[in-house]
Amino acid sequence: MEEGTVLQWPVSVGDSVAKGDVVLVIESEKNEADVEAPSSGFFRHVYVEVGDTVPCGTLLGAITETADEPFDCDAFHAAENRPEEKAGGRLEVRPAAGDAPGAPAPAARTARPVAPAARAAARKLGVDPQAAPGTGPGGRVTKEDVEAFAVAREALVPVAEGVALEVLAAGAGDPVVLLPGFGTDASAFARQTPLLVERFRVLAVNPRGVGLSDGPEADVYEVARTAADAAAAWEGAAHVVGASLGAAAALELALGHPGRVKSLTLVTPFVEVGARLAAVADAWRRLAAEACPETLATALLPWLFSPGFLADESARARTVRGLAQTVSRVPAATLDRMCAGMLRWSGTRTTDLASLSVPTLVVAAGEDLLTPGAEAVADAIPNARVLRVPAAGHAVGLEAPDAVNEALAAHLG
Repeated sequence: MEEGTVLQWPVSVGDSVAKGDVVLVIESEKNEADVEAPSSGFFRHVYVEVGDTVPCGTLLGAITETADEPFDCDAFHAAENRPEEKAGGRLEVRPAAGDAPGAPAPAARTARPVAPAARAAARKLGVDPQAAPGTGPGGRVTKEDVEAFAVAREALVPVAEGVALEVLAAGAGDPVVLLPGFGTDASAFARQTPLLVERFRVLAVNPRGVGLSDGPEADVYEVARTAADAAAAWEGAAHVVGASLGAAAALELALGHPGRVKSLTLVTPFVEVGARLAAVADAWRRLAAEACPETLATALLPWLFSPGFLADESARARTVRGLAQTVSRVPAATLDRMCAGMLRWSGTRTTDLASLSVPTLVVAAGEDLLTPGAEAVADAIPNARVLRVPAAGHAVGLEAPDAVNEALAAHLG
């Protein structure tokens, strides 16, 4: 490599960056390469503009530890620009001479890593590579991710003006609609779906901002709006299964659109947000902005599963891997909006449960730390049946699938 052309600066002067963020894309001999920030801090200056071709060793940009520290861009250029050295014929990302590593990572990452081939595919297909789920190492977006994203976008279901949702469909028969909970997607029902598709047409609805579903700008994603979106995703009446916050949306469906619901299954439901649930949701959204999916999944595990499940090291490791994939599909901005909607909905339907007449199954977990009042929800709904799973946590559908599946099959039958 003798020279390179600057293709893109994904960040702007003044932006905060975290170590490992992609801050620059260059091209050399028809190959693209991502350049990552060597440390955390603030992007302060661009020395080479997009489209310019320069020799190796040329100083391209600068990051400082803080946003307001004194920075003489000309003096820095004079000290650090070394094109005559050709940097050994390769890209080199280095701290300035004598500088210490950067400051702690800022609250939000500015860009997810995108493979050069994925960036080229995104340009060809006309999609945003940052919107595609990244399945590569460290969440890197691959070419295959971009291609799959483009295909999946074409299959989205319009539910409102300018909003289309990802609705995963399988099976044949009466429709069963699955509504996932806070911070999760359709994979939360991974242990129930194989059973259901044998007899039903299963429609798993990823709400706004989850997976490939559109996530329009808003201060709050109202629970009633989530219910209305779901109602627009299918025709006629359906059996509705909701978990946690998805159970809140299921209740809204039954109360606001009673003719659309044949039966209700509420997994670890709530009608009022307790202090622990509010605190965990707040920590969840903050961690999603600051930590990698594996770290977030590890932190969430003790709140979602029972001590007995956590004692199994292999099950714990396996679940962290799966949960990390799930939480990676729910951006921090979506969690912020979901959290606001959940808190606004809290307590608004407490006295309305007595008016429900649809057949209802409530699944309560004996070691559920987040929604311990599930049985009280069942008591408030006329003729509701209750499945109590004593040795399971909030994610009871994943932890005790056999018990949940047996009750669900009997209820839907």
